[in-house]
Amino acid sequence: MKDSKDSSGLSLLDYPRPSVAVDAAVLTVAAGSVCVLLVRRDQGDRAGEWALPGTFLRERERLNDAVLRCLREKAGISGRVPRQLHVFDDPARDDRGWVLSVAHVDVVPLAALGEALKSDGVRLASVTDEPRVVAGLPYGHTDIVAKAVEWMRAAYAEMPDPGALLDEPFTLRDLRTLHEAVAGETLMRDTFRRFMEPKLEGTGQMSDGTRGRPSRLWVRE
Repeated sequence: MKDSKDSSGLSLLDYPRPSVAVDAAVLTVAAGSVCVLLVRRDQGDRAGEWALPGTFLRERERLNDAVLRCLREKAGISGRVPRQLHVFDDPARDDRGWVLSVAHVDVVPLAALGEALKSDGVRLASVTDEPRVVAGLPYGHTDIVAKAVEWMRAAYAEMPDPGALLDEPFTLRDLRTLHEAVAGETLMRDTFRRFMEPKLEGTGQMSDGTRGRPSRLWVRE
């Protein structure tokens, strides 16, 4: 490594360096609520506690590779493309030391988490129905979950189903039920329909009416 110095006469190695971690907030909707995937820590000072899947960045490792590695090894999840959410840099966020977390987020259909949830070391926690669980997460993970849910709600406020949580085709009622779960509140039916219909493509088919009268079926554009 080239030992160049800056205007203060210090080289790169003269500056204190934090550890860098990646943490993944994997979100889905289950039983009418936004849920986050948690893993049980199997070692260290927090062994047995629930936390977000996360890991420390290895030497010369890319952030994307690190988050995919932690999802694969700790949660049994592969084939996803999480996106960077936010850098959490409060020096006091992790009681193990000075750790920056580059948090990632992914919205995943519940069915795609089926294999991961077969493990006793993996679970979902509802962000609305289990607030004590989420509030008790270690290493500043509570703040990461809050930021991830905020991001998810903003995404769903603009698009019909950016996380592809619904199987296609679906009815507008199905879509509104999903949006109400994401938003955590009841939405006005007509206002929702007027906003979402231009963003959808009709299939020309009708539902079978098992939940009432038949409704038009839609797909994402």
